[in-house]
Amino acid sequence: MIVNLLKGNNILFVTALGIVGNIIVLMNFVYTLWRGAQKKSIHLILIHLGFTDTILLLSKGLPKTIAAFSLRNFLDDTGCKMVFYLERLSRDLSICTSSLLTVVQAITISPRDSLCWGFKPKTPWQMLPLLLFFWILSSFISITLLHYITSSRKNTTEMAKSSHYCSFQPDSQKIKWILLILMAMHNAMFQGAMGGASVYMIFLLHKHHQRVLYLQSSPLHKTLPEMRAAQSVLLLMLCFLFFHWLGHVFSFLDFILNK
Repeated sequence: MIVNLLKGNNILFVTALGIVGNIIVLMNFVYTLWRGAQKKSIHLILIHLGFTDTILLLSKGLPKTIAAFSLRNFLDDTGCKMVFYLERLSRDLSICTSSLLTVVQAITISPRDSLCWGFKPKTPWQMLPLLLFFWILSSFISITLLHYITSSRKNTTEMAKSSHYCSFQPDSQKIKWILLILMAMHNAMFQGAMGGASVYMIFLLHKHHQRVLYLQSSPLHKTLPEMRAAQSVLLLMLCFLFFHWLGHVFSFLDFILNK
């Protein structure tokens, strides 16, 4: 009982902290985009990322908090499908948006004579078609999984063995592994783009550093704002990849132990 209480309080605290943080980021960039003198594509991307992360925390954190406190299961099959759909959709959108953020930042700091510079968005609204495509793609992937989501309260034995209110139950273990592999491939594709853009930024920063060392006596040695921003985004992306794959490891272990 005490363990469940501590676990529930911990999940609730982390979830609430994450939601508040994302809402602050969301409102800050909404104000910047709406009232700011200089509107950038990165502002719209960060607004979208803050929104999807807030939905992800709500759909993932609140059910886990309720389950940790061992409260009565109030989700039927329809409720489980809705919660799972929002969680899966927001998770995929978060990955897609984070990848887009890194790619756009890499393009922004590219030299003007490079091929990448030609793809630099002129206005934030040029990002809307890509964000719409992410929504369509992520929605399609999430909808295909809804058939296999059921409520655990139908099976009291299963509910007693697991802390999850909803379960993922494909028709066979083969289908389960196929679906897991396809979801991993989707994540790997966007994270590959994120990693490639991050490596490109590291390359550009290294070239900039070498140029600074060569021009130390010149006033041009001052670090550009775009470079400082690239360093910040790069650090954020590395943290994102670390915690994302850490979550995958825990999910895989949970799958192995409960299959």
